[in-house]
Amino acid sequence: MPADPSSGPAGKTPKTPARSAGSHQRGAAALPARAVATSAVEVRRSTRRRKSVTAYREGDRTIVLIPARMSQAEERRWVGLMLDKLAAQESKRHLGDTELEERAARLSAQYFDGRARPASVRWVTNQNTRWGSCTPAEGSIRLSHRLQGMPEFVVDYVLLHELAHLLVPGHGPDFWQLLEAYPRTERARGFLEGVVAAEGLPRLPAAREE
Repeated sequence: MPADPSSGPAGKTPKTPARSAGSHQRGAAALPARAVATSAVEVRRSTRRRKSVTAYREGDRTIVLIPARMSQAEERRWVGLMLDKLAAQESKRHLGDTELEERAARLSAQYFDGRARPASVRWVTNQNTRWGSCTPAEGSIRLSHRLQGMPEFVVDYVLLHELAHLLVPGHGPDFWQLLEAYPRTERARGFLEGVVAAEGLPRLPAAREE
């Protein structure tokens, strides 16, 4: 039985993933950009599943179980939603300060050729009007605890944003050019802008802001 399944309320309480003869498997080649994950995604359609949608990790794959009658458009929407939900659960469950520092190192290596090398990366509880902060002179990065539980791609964006400040001060063109390397920058900014609008917080720095 898969550990920590994530379920979508398509009408009923989530059920244990069924692997029956009435299930149909298909790949996720047609997934939209928002559903792209670091692991492969496998969609399994089941004639026994009526309304509920379930997703869980199985090794290096993500399994998404959906009703057989679901349309292709509904499938794409639900796969994206369930990937985000799993990512949020994993971010909240796994990222302590040590993991956050390790994640920052991996992101720096992947997107900045390892040039951004923070001396410390940690969660803080005193940043309620900003998502992260960086002190280049000290090489320290701090992320607001309010990010905990948000999708991984959002946490990664904020980490990369602060890592970029170790290389480029301010929010000028050179800064945003660095962040263009991360393919989910706009999506993450949109997610955070939604949170900012809902909570009445100060807006994010504008892209390409001088």
